[in-house]
Amino acid sequence: MFLHTHPYPPYLYPGVEKLIVGTLPPPRFTIKQLKEGDVDFCYGSRDGQLWPILDRIFNLELLYETTEAAIAQRKLFLKSRNIGICDIVDSAEREKIDASDLGMQHVKLRNIFGYLEQYPTIHTLLFTGGNSKNGPEYFFRKLARAHSVTYTAVETSVPRIHQFTHPKTKKIISTISLTAPSGAANRAVGSLMEYKRLKSKNPNFNTLDFRVKQYKPFF
Repeated sequence: MFLHTHPYPPYLYPGVEKLIVGTLPPPRFTIKQLKEGDVDFCYGSRDGQLWPILDRIFNLELLYETTEAAIAQRKLFLKSRNIGICDIVDSAEREKIDASDLGMQHVKLRNIFGYLEQYPTIHTLLFTGGNSKNGPEYFFRKLARAHSVTYTAVETSVPRIHQFTHPKTKKIISTISLTAPSGAANRAVGSLMEYKRLKSKNPNFNTLDFRVKQYKPFF
């Protein structure tokens, strides 16, 4: 079994208001065998779409390379928008060394509720995926049950929106379950009625365009 540990600590700081919450980066980030075009930071896989989405929304002109400059660009952007990153999985075991969420076994979760208590300015969690098994919302629901927290639906269509009250701070926090920014989710995007509607109006409309449109109001 391969022990897949998260290679990055949560990116948190005083004044942070929104948290991007995913699961784990690909195993090559844990063992530091990055590919050309990877960035050695959260969501830095050259195959991932989170940073290209944000690049499009905010015209960031990001570097996509394994350099300190590329990391610094991303940290500067996050702080300028009061956004942090705290993926929910600390470690997992895998029989097959890949990035599949379903392949994770014996998952150890991070103490998200503890971080929310430590940084009470946070009002929104942005899940990079939904409630499918081993997705970030799926794991958050497990933590919510463990803390006897009621998780209330506000919007049930994609992207789903929920709210909960932190058991200690009593702060009301929203969660947004965004379509995953991975190539593996493109088939699911293609099956969405809203995507089909937009694609019929503009044949050049693609899955990245769809995510840009979806993510923009929440970032």
